[in-house]
Amino acid sequence: MIVGPTAVGKTDTAIYLAKKYNGEIISADSMQIYRYMNIGTAKPTPVEMEGIPHHLLDIVEPDEEFSVAEFQQMAKEKIKEILAKGKLPIVAGGTGLYINSLLYDMDFTSTISNWKLRNQLEEEAQVKGNQYIHDKLKEIDPAAADRIHPNNVKRVIRALEVNYEGGENIGNFSEDIPKSEDYNYLIIGLTRDREELYQQINKRVEIMVEEGLLEEVEDLLAMGYSEDLVAFKGLGYKEFFEYFRGEQSLEEAIEILKRDTRRYGKRQLTWFKRYQNIHWFNLTDYSSKEKLFLDITKVLEGHLLKI
Repeated sequence: MIVGPTAVGKTDTAIYLAKKYNGEIISADSMQIYRYMNIGTAKPTPVEMEGIPHHLLDIVEPDEEFSVAEFQQMAKEKIKEILAKGKLPIVAGGTGLYINSLLYDMDFTSTISNWKLRNQLEEEAQVKGNQYIHDKLKEIDPAAADRIHPNNVKRVIRALEVNYEGGENIGNFSEDIPKSEDYNYLIIGLTRDREELYQQINKRVEIMVEEGLLEEVEDLLAMGYSEDLVAFKGLGYKEFFEYFRGEQSLEEAIEILKRDTRRYGKRQLTWFKRYQNIHWFNLTDYSSKEKLFLDITKVLEGHLLKI
């Protein structure tokens, strides 16, 4: 598994390892699942894929619902298929819940999903603020509220949904859910010094705009997709709706996207740093990709020798 914050270099690393070890890549990115959403999700292009098969990209329409349970099922099937061909499955992405669904024995068969309630809570968060719904959670599940930051809106809403529907408190992964024994896995974590990571994020946003991000958003709206879709809650799309309505300048929209992406990267690092068995590589310490890849291959080959 290759994990880490946005814009850190996961795609390049995954492709290098796939080429070296006869692997195929399974995306663990909750935005790259959507068709037509390419630039804003930093989806690798066919050229960037360098002939390496990539799975779980472009699998649903922007207005289709897709859950972590569906990701888990599809990813596990792909892992089996890749292993059956004698190849190495490489899971790469920054969506922590997707990664957790493979690392832990998360049983979704009895999980309730109330989309009407979820949409209502999302609207309340937008209108009344993140703290408002976090206070709701604190009233009914103080332990979960202590664990979940008020700005982690998706998880706050999920905890409320589980409680409202089943009367049960949402579990803590590290304490309540056993680790999966389905796989002998190795987790590679990529990071950079904070200022360098933020510069990379800012640069990526500027490149996205240059490559046609605004046109991509306009095309999606012209296709009839609503601004209220879950697919547009992710970074890279909702930030431009106010600009198209004439409510803010393009410069403001771009700066908001940069800011929100930096904050997201920080939250991703916080999530992955909870993993105890992760091998971290700080790209700031490397003068070249070749040296980085050499150190990663040493760790990977050491792991393979133990299997």
